[in-house]
Amino acid sequence: MVAHVHLLRVFSAGPGGGNPLPVVLNAQGMSNAEMQAVAASHKHESGFVFPALADSHYDYEFRFWVPAHEMEMCGHATIGTVWLMSKLGMLEWNQVRLLTKSGLIEAKVLHVPGDTDDTKDGIWVEISQPAYTVMDRIEDDYINEIVSVLGISKDDLYPGLYIQNAATSRVKTLVPLKSVSLLNSLEPQFSRIEALCEKIDSTGLYPYAVSNLELQEFEARQFPRASGYREDAATGIAASALAFGLLRNGQVHSTDRIVKIKQGSAMGHPSEISVRFRKSGDDVNGCWIGGSAEFETAEEPL
Repeated sequence: MVAHVHLLRVFSAGPGGGNPLPVVLNAQGMSNAEMQAVAASHKHESGFVFPALADSHYDYEFRFWVPAHEMEMCGHATIGTVWLMSKLGMLEWNQVRLLTKSGLIEAKVLHVPGDTDDTKDGIWVEISQPAYTVMDRIEDDYINEIVSVLGISKDDLYPGLYIQNAATSRVKTLVPLKSVSLLNSLEPQFSRIEALCEKIDSTGLYPYAVSNLELQEFEARQFPRASGYREDAATGIAASALAFGLLRNGQVHSTDRIVKIKQGSAMGHPSEISVRFRKSGDDVNGCWIGGSAEFETAEEPL
């Protein structure tokens, strides 16, 4: 079928920053093979928009593909696609309900007054993530393998913290490191990551370090299990998992203050993801992942 691919960058925090995102806004009629071909051609996670079924309780269906397979959920692809739909005047409301393979999520479009970045048009998007799970710690045998794969030692881990799995939509393995400089110098053994992640039931390793604890700013890198590429410049779902790991470990507070996760610096693609906790009374029951996008190019034929 004939379609068009819009090319965006999501979560950009400087020149060359953000995670690239191909988007097909009218994917109705596309086969799985055609969607996977888009992702394989561009070598990035790609988003595909389908209309809602009649009398459904959602507004659109979003699907996500990486070069190797379909994904249940992709944070930066969701935010970028909603940003694009708002930019092109496709949304009747500033709040929409989206069906994904991980379930229903909410998206909110905010228009930021006084935003001087013309590429983003002052459009800020937040998407919901559900209640979280955080493990106490990874077993010792696996810790030895994780530090080996990352090319570090246990002495490089942040004192008093553990390697642990955490999840909102997808499980990520959080690896606390002593410094940002150590984080950005990592040279993992990429050939071992997929087998390791299978053993620990994770979709990716997410080492991180503190940038500014008082301001709730952190930096991280994402090494996915089996996406068809080695590293992500910005990973919203991993950032939300990290935010809850930080909350569990007492490094951030369950207020409405933003937790900032910087990513992509080591790749030359500086990015920044915002996370806000959702609360019901005193209980945290999820979070909002926030960010913006910009055009890389307008569109190209598929």
